[in-house]
This record gives sequence, C-alpha cells and structure tokens, in this order.
Amino acid sequence: MAKASRSSLYVCQSCGATSTRWAGKCTACGEWNALVEETDAGPPPGAGVTRQSKGRVVKLETLKGDAEEAPRFSTGIAELDRVTGGGVVPGSAILIGGEPGIGKSTLLLQVAAHVARRGGRAVYFSGEEAVAQVRLRAGRLGLADAQVGLASETNLSNILATLGEDRPPDLIIIDSIQTLWADTLDAAPGTVSQVRAAALSLIRYAKMAGAALLLVGHVTKDGQIAGPKVIEHMVDTVLYFEGDRGLTYRILRAVKNRFGPSDEIGVFEMVSGGLQEVVNPSELFLGDRDSRSPGASIFAGVEGTRPLLVEIQALVAPSGLGTPRRAVVGWDSNRLAMLLAVLDARCGVSFSSHDVYLNVAGGLKITEPAADLAAAAALLSSLSGIVLPRDAVYFGEVSLSGAVRAATMMTSRLKEASKLGFGRAFLPESGEIDVHGMKLSLSRISHLKSLAEAMTPCD
Repeated sequence: MAKASRSSLYVCQSCGATSTRWAGKCTACGEWNALVEETDAGPPPGAGVTRQSKGRVVKLETLKGDAEEAPRFSTGIAELDRVTGGGVVPGSAILIGGEPGIGKSTLLLQVAAHVARRGGRAVYFSGEEAVAQVRLRAGRLGLADAQVGLASETNLSNILATLGEDRPPDLIIIDSIQTLWADTLDAAPGTVSQVRAAALSLIRYAKMAGAALLLVGHVTKDGQIAGPKVIEHMVDTVLYFEGDRGLTYRILRAVKNRFGPSDEIGVFEMVSGGLQEVVNPSELFLGDRDSRSPGASIFAGVEGTRPLLVEIQALVAPSGLGTPRRAVVGWDSNRLAMLLAVLDARCGVSFSSHDVYLNVAGGLKITEPAADLAAAAALLSSLSGIVLPRDAVYFGEVSLSGAVRAATMMTSRLKEASKLGFGRAFLPESGEIDVHGMKLSLSRISHLKSLAEAMTPCD
C-alpha cells in the first residue's frame, strides 16, 4: 500500500536540480542519466525542523560594534594551520576532498592524534574502513598511543547518539560524508538527499556543541567533490588535496574559507611516517631541474601569501599532423592557446607547424596570470634552442596586445628569488618594487616582443 505521507522527486546527481518526473537528460545541467528517484520523508534527524513549529522573533543587530576574532586551536601541523588561516575554529565545518589514496585519511588521523595527546577529545567515524584497518594505519604512523575515539559507523542517527552520550568532543572526523545515511530517507547513501541530510545534521550539532567538524569528501572524475556542490555551500572551509599518487608530494589548497584567506596552499611529502611538512617548497620544486636544456624557465609565483618558485617546462617539436598537438599539465590550456596567438600576431613567432607541450614541474597547478611571461620564455627557448640563464626568474601577465602587465606582490617574489640565490629577474616595466638588500639584476620588460627578439637566433 502506498504511503500517502511521502512524495517522490527525481534529483539530478550532478547539479542537484529536482523534477517531478523522470527524464533521460537533466533540463538544468544537460547531464544524461543523472536523475535518481528519491523519497522525501521529512527532515533529517537532529535538524530540529517541523512543519507545524511556530517561529520566534529574533533580535536584530546593527553593523556597528566590536567584532572579536574567532578562537582557534592548532592542528599540530603548521602547513594545515597555514591553509586554514592560523588553526581550526571550534564549531566550524571543514570539508577535505581529494582522489583516493592521496592522503586525506592519513592527515586527519594525525590531526586527531595531536588533539587527543593535548588532552582534547577527538572522535573518528570511519564509514569505509573497519576499526582494525584504521588501527593498522595508526600503528604504522606511530599514533596508536593517542586516545582517539574510533568507530566504524555509517548510520547518522547512531553517530549523533554517540556524540551526545558524553561531553562534546573537540574534534569530529567523518570519513567519508558520502557513506552516511539517514534512516528517515528512502534514498541510497551518496545521493544528494542523503549527503545533504547528513551534512546538515552534523554541522548543526557541531555549531551547537562548539566542536570542530572535519568531513572527507569523494571527488568525481572531473576532480570536483561529489554531491553537486551542496556540501561546499554548507561548510565553512573547503580544502582540496592535489598531486599525483605516483609522486610523494601533496599540495593542500584552500578554495573556500570563512575564517581566513581562500587561496593559501600547504605542501606535504608522503613518507613512511605519514604526511611530513615541506618547510621550503621552492627548493622542493627546483631540486631536480636541468639547467643545460632549453625550454625550462623559473616562475616566481605567489600562492596566497606565500611566494613560490616553480619550474615551467616547454617542449616545441615539429609536427607531422595537420593539426599540431597542444598538451598542458598544471596550467590552463586556454591560457596557452592565447599566449601562442599573441606570440604569432604580436611578435611574429609562429608555432603553427609545431607540437607544443607545457608542464609545471612537481605536480603544482598554477592559476595566476603572472605565469604568462615565464611560459612564453620557456616556449621561445624550446623553439629557438637557446638555453635560458640558470639564475633567472620570470613573472608578468601578458595582455592580448603583447604588453607585459604588473603582477601582485612583486617585491615578495623578488625577495624569494634572491634568498634562493637567483641573480636575475625579468619582470614587468610597470609596478613599484623595493629592491633594498637584494642582489638582483632586474630586466624590466614592457612588451613581449622584446623578449622574443632577444631569443630569436640570428641567421
């Protein structure tokens, strides 16, 4: 017999749009076979919402007043504290996403052990691994002595009941949010309704209890956290783990942070004892470079507030194809296409008969436009066969006219280059800098054509 109190909706698992009937293609995002039938059975447990409840009048405040900075506690990992803005805020919800095996569970287990060793209460709920498997990882990392509360549980009601049994924990870890399910919903775990219900209930508990909540999120094949952004809208901080599982280096990047900067990164190295902090990332990304081959330039970049030097590698080879190949790793492919067009139209250097490959060394992903000048130098070097100076760094944004525009934090970039022993810098002509105390020879460039002419071999 049908239950009259329940209504069925079809929810798109890609964008979260709802429909009253099934269709092969979502009308909102255009994704095929993404609509899944889900039954609305009322609010999730712990949500505290009823349809018959009467609201109360809340007190309205003004914009004027003293605002106290949110209290924080250290995670014991300096790089993670940097990314979160100086530490974790009690009562905040943090979402950490990344590919399987990238190191999310390892990092959170290290954080939980640090909190427990300092006398705090840390609770770890694993929905993907048994307790014995988590214990094996803790023993391998040397964390078995930490008094961390551990359970393998996926039922949301059981988790909330366990959290309310004793004093509120200081840290709650859910690994992962896509494995939880609320028994009040007739939907499979991992669907939009279940993920929304679990996240809402846990965040509400964390806010009321003053506990820091760390959620692990799966990622899709496109590298986005699964659950059509619904979790990212609900949490306070979103962190992404980047890097190749075949490499030992990991980059933790903040893409949303209500309590700090949203563009900081932390650099780690995966060793036998867990994730180890990298104190000087610039030396890491420059350690294995070959300065005798053409096509390699050093980009003086900035990630958040941290200046970072990284090598940009380019390979330009004659193409036997009608349409030459363009392959990019660690940079925007559209940015490369624009740069090649500027070199052709404004500088007279054509790559139309060559395959072009561009790579950012070390697995780092660069998003700032100031990398244009370094990428152009690497491309011109590979095309001409001229080796760039070993002690030179490059930065500057290239416009469609070929002009080199000023970048942010130019002095910080130059200081980092000087500290690591570089002697020359190619930078935009505009923009104020303070070179006091720096042993650098500066080459100010106003147009990309001047760099192209200097690197064009004479006949």
